[in-house]
Amino acid sequence: MNATNTTTDTAHETHVDYIGSKMGMWLFLFTEILFFGGLFLLYAVYRSSFSQEFYTTSAQLDMTIGAINTIVLITSSLTMAFSITAIKNGAARLSALYQLLTIIFALVFLIIKYYEWSAKIGHGIYPGSDALLSQGQGTIIFYSLYFVMTGIHGIHVLAGIVIIAVMINMTTKNKISEKDFVRLENTGLYWHFVDVVWVYLFPLLYLIG
Repeated sequence: MNATNTTTDTAHETHVDYIGSKMGMWLFLFTEILFFGGLFLLYAVYRSSFSQEFYTTSAQLDMTIGAINTIVLITSSLTMAFSITAIKNGAARLSALYQLLTIIFALVFLIIKYYEWSAKIGHGIYPGSDALLSQGQGTIIFYSLYFVMTGIHGIHVLAGIVIIAVMINMTTKNKISEKDFVRLENTGLYWHFVDVVWVYLFPLLYLIG
């Protein structure tokens, strides 16, 4: 009887911990949504005031690079989802492999973004530069938002790489398994959020202008 009660209590505690962990993650993501939502709102306000300059300045960005990075991040979301499915099925090594692939795609994204930023900076286009300050106000605001929004997003991608690397280590040490994978699931939620943010940034900066 005592053994049965102990098992039931343990299962109940695990269930409560799972729910609490998921709720905590969703609350964190809610604050992130508010943060990026504020940036998107700021973009919308300025775009309505400088619509023509935003349109012409957006055309100066490389849409092909933006599209490639979009594909890269969407693919990384798939590999992250596959890693969670694998761990649920007890395939720890396969899960770790998919997590590693997610990191590789994330690094590819950052390398491409570094190349894109370097090209702009090489032409003297960056916040506070003389070349940018000589442009119209709409152009100055657009590039300022471009660097701030993509820069903050890039920091989130970098943070995701670190977190996923920790998950790989925990997976290989069996600290994440088919019986306890909530941390990997929460990491997946964070990574999907990072990807969704870029899905919004891409059309705003590269297509709509």
